[in-house]
Amino acid sequence: MPAPHDTICRMHTILIVDDHAGFRHQARALLEAEGFVVIGEADDGATGLAAARALRPDLVLLDIGLPDIEGFAVARELTADGPPPLVVLTSSRDAAAFGPRLTAEPVLGFLPKDELSGAALLAMLETA
Repeated sequence: MPAPHDTICRMHTILIVDDHAGFRHQARALLEAEGFVVIGEADDGATGLAAARALRPDLVLLDIGLPDIEGFAVARELTADGPPPLVVLTSSRDAAAFGPRLTAEPVLGFLPKDELSGAALLAMLETA
């Protein structure tokens, strides 16, 4: 019988949107090793929006500092259409750098890139 966290992980498909290929690769490997199902990756906001519409992930791990569209704007657009995916913003910068913008956006939460883990995502998902 799978552990309860395995069941929760498998119920959530993830799209990773980040302009750094190394981070996407590392995040995918880490999350898949912890039981999550990563169904896609995108390297900018426009591609991320298209991938989210096509793949319909349960959760989008979304970098704030994208080269074309700021992650905050992508999050707003993702949550504007139909049943939205849950969105977790991420950045190599600390949460303090974004101030109240993090709580003003329609997102599940924020995780610094260096704190990404399956356990951290599960903790956020349990509050959703």
